[in-house]
Amino acid sequence: QVQLVESGGGLVQAGGSLRLSCAASGRTFSSYAMGWFRQAPGKEREFVCVISQRGGITYYADSVKGRFTISRDNAKNTVYLQMNSLKPEDTAVYYCAAGRPGIWPPHAYDYWGQGTQVIVSS
Repeated sequence: QVQLVESGGGLVQAGGSLRLSCAASGRTFSSYAMGWFRQAPGKEREFVCVISQRGGITYYADSVKGRFTISRDNAKNTVYLQMNSLKPEDTAVYYCAAGRPGIWPPHAYDYWGQGTQVIVSS
């Protein structure tokens, strides 16, 4: 069982930056690929990015490539999402999620956080 808690969301002006964190419980964090997803009002949840178990492989949605960076610190059981050059269309609730232990790339995510709100004003 993995529990995930996101933090770091807030209100920021367009062009600004935010850093989201996702703290995980448990002693097997390093066995999980970790992803970030987001859901804007009235839209379906969408993939943002994912990072492999040791952090050596990352993938990004085209909409955030070059602006967002995912990273992880397995010693701290935490995954991060650095968001730069934010746009109003990045406004959404951001969720972190854990894939199945030892599986790469993740085809499913078994554990989800409660989400953190990001609002980008124009």
